Amino acid sequence: MNPIPTAERLIVALDLPEVPAAQALVNGLGDAVSFYKIGMELCMAPGFFDLLDWLRSRDKKVFVDLKFFDIPETVARAVARLSERGAQFCTVHGNQAIMQAAARAKGNGMKVLAVTALTSLDRGDLDDLGFQCDVEALVLSRARRALAAGCDGVVSSGLEVERLRQEAPRELIVVTPGIRPVDNDVVSEGGGDQKRVMTPSRALGAGADYLVVGRPIRDAADPRAAALTIQTEIALACA
Repeated sequence: MNPIPTAERLIVALDLPEVPAAQALVNGLGDAVSFYKIGMELCMAPGFFDLLDWLRSRDKKVFVDLKFFDIPETVARAVARLSERGAQFCTVHGNQAIMQAAARAKGNGMKVLAVTALTSLDRGDLDDLGFQCDVEALVLSRARRALAAGCDGVVSSGLEVERLRQEAPRELIVVTPGIRPVDNDVVSEGGGDQKRVMTPSRALGAGADYLVVGRPIRDAADPRAAALTIQTEIALACA
């Protein structure tokens, strides 16, 4: 694993419709969580960038997950502006030119992550999209292209991380969404909209650096207790 403070390996996804609800969750989690992801749902709500600034003012790290996809120059300008706001990570989901433009514009403080294959996709979905390869081959191909473009890492399901680690340089940052504690109700109900999920300890054992967790914390009866349970599992896996 890359040398990362253990408590920072958990990234909580603020997948909520309004900024006040996101702030309430952050306040409730307190010092149990130091890293948050904000994405498209909140981007459509008033105060998205105020929330980013609010998180940074509380010494929280921020992963802005907007999956930039546009002409390269537009992506470069968006990434450059975002880097000025103090975000730690951002995502791109495009071709080689888009990834290269994002990597050139990121500045010194922000890392650019390329999306490999969404964790909501399975083999049938790839067939629908016209991909003839399997999920693992697609992830590995996109990871290689991302590194060649100058990106710092990738977003990848835990199911593909072990193979990534066998073939990619150690410094590649791997952020893994679709994380579900083994005893979480979401798993027993089929995993919701995530089809390729994994437990925290398995994902870390496979080589993930950061774990993105949303619903199992957000919808828990006691979100702080749920976060602390996952943090304990992370600590044990990293020991």
